[in-house]
Amino acid sequence: MKHVMELKNINKIYGSEIKNQVLYDINLNIEKGSFNSIIGQSGSGKTTLLNIMGTLDQPTSGEIHVNGLKINKLPADQLAEIRNRTIGFIFQFHYLLPEFTALENVLMPYEIQYGKGGKKRRSEAEEYLELVGLKDVINNPSSKMSGGQQQRTAIARALMNSPEIILADEPTGNLDSDSAETLYELLRKINGEKGTTFVIITHDNRIAEKTDRIIEIKDGRIVTDTNRI
Repeated sequence: MKHVMELKNINKIYGSEIKNQVLYDINLNIEKGSFNSIIGQSGSGKTTLLNIMGTLDQPTSGEIHVNGLKINKLPADQLAEIRNRTIGFIFQFHYLLPEFTALENVLMPYEIQYGKGGKKRRSEAEEYLELVGLKDVINNPSSKMSGGQQQRTAIARALMNSPEIILADEPTGNLDSDSAETLYELLRKINGEKGTTFVIITHDNRIAEKTDRIIEIKDGRIVTDTNRI
């Protein structure tokens, strides 16, 4: 199966005088269309790994390949273009702009990159909001939405540029168990219908147990990597 992302011998060290190594020789391939979770205790390095996968942070050494292209030495503008085109992000804190509607928040990534998109892009954003079950509240300000609705808006926003891979950092962390289950089922639906690849960091074992692959990190190293299909 095709790898959408490959990490080769990734190390991450913070600090120059007092060095703090967070990741050690990480080798990881993410298959196109797969549904993966990364688990580990707080401070294990999992969020640092996700940030490196998303090109939000650079490794100290090692290589990152996206669709076969080595990206970690690319100029910032090329890296930003690949990130905007290929990678979507869902965070524990949704980072919606409270004064904007759900629809306006979803359109934001596209408009930042390409400018106003017109009726076609607006229609596309409405389709994503309908996909995540928010058809009736697309014109509501995000500040007037529930936590679950806000997180679903963030998912629609992550889908707006049709990324191949979505990286999710504790996406259910601020939700109650029922809302977390609903959110998980939604991510599964997107994975099945659109073939979007997912890598989800979670401390919720109930969520991790439902993914197809569980990657466990401890003290900056991958200690188990279990395929469940």
